[in-house]
Amino acid sequence: MLDKIKFGVFLPFYVFRNEKKTHLFNLLQDVVLECEQLGYSSVWLDDHLMINKLPILECWTALSALSQITETIRLGTMVTCNNFRNPALLAKMAATVDNITNGRLELGIGAGIQSNEHDAYGFSFNSIKVRIERLSEAVEIIIKLWTEKKISYNGKHYLIKDAICEPKPVQNPHPPIIIGGGGEKLMLKLTAKYADRYDWGYLPSSELYLHKLKILENNCSAIGRTFDDIEKSCWPVGQIFIGKDKKDLKEKIPQWVPEGVNVKDFLATNFVGTPEDYLKQIRFYINLGVTHFMLFFADTPNLEGLKIFAENVVKNI
Repeated sequence: MLDKIKFGVFLPFYVFRNEKKTHLFNLLQDVVLECEQLGYSSVWLDDHLMINKLPILECWTALSALSQITETIRLGTMVTCNNFRNPALLAKMAATVDNITNGRLELGIGAGIQSNEHDAYGFSFNSIKVRIERLSEAVEIIIKLWTEKKISYNGKHYLIKDAICEPKPVQNPHPPIIIGGGGEKLMLKLTAKYADRYDWGYLPSSELYLHKLKILENNCSAIGRTFDDIEKSCWPVGQIFIGKDKKDLKEKIPQWVPEGVNVKDFLATNFVGTPEDYLKQIRFYINLGVTHFMLFFADTPNLEGLKIFAENVVKNI
């Protein structure tokens, strides 16, 4: 039986770039509370320390603050950069957030992709092979700390001695782990081993999605893991610009198109449509068994797109 379809809202801090720096958290909390009221299953913060000179809040501190003003919506990281925190410390942080949210945390984690912020903050930015090795060890350590009384770990990249993580997370056996990244040689093997759900970001074709899905399935078979143990997730479209109907859409498009961008190019590189158009886009993925859809409303912090989607898709699917 197909699980309930869930919709998560991605809220990267750079969408608030035109707002006053001192109001950043106020804007974020307003959007998150609206998402909760509208019935979205989760909200997701990105984990960056700097993007040029844009104002950015540290994601785990922000999640802790959001945990105190929300009641039901799940809170996740899309995705935590493994290189920024020792995995034992991250396990403790995540267990704490899961406790104070009464079991609403989702841990998205990846190997890290931006060399400039690593350099600026003094973190090593190794080859992708080494970063994935580190990620694999980190996830193993996190799971052990969440599920075992005391752990020691002597790996290639991390050393942990008699570490205890109490209290344990509320969720049993532990909060969902979402592995971010779709690299076919290394990352999908790690996903097969550890992930409760994967996140490949937006893929431009269903053929590419099927291709990665098959590789992941083969990797699961190779290690004896049941493929269906991993929840299927998808970004069926990129940035979302949505109107109530065709008339509403036609009126809004001129307001959405950035200065200097050709309308044709704008329509070709974004999802610009109605709720009915979106439902057509996801039918293929629902038939594949996808139960978790990620959404990025490009007009955030404006709430209109969130409302139109919730009232016409989330509540009716």
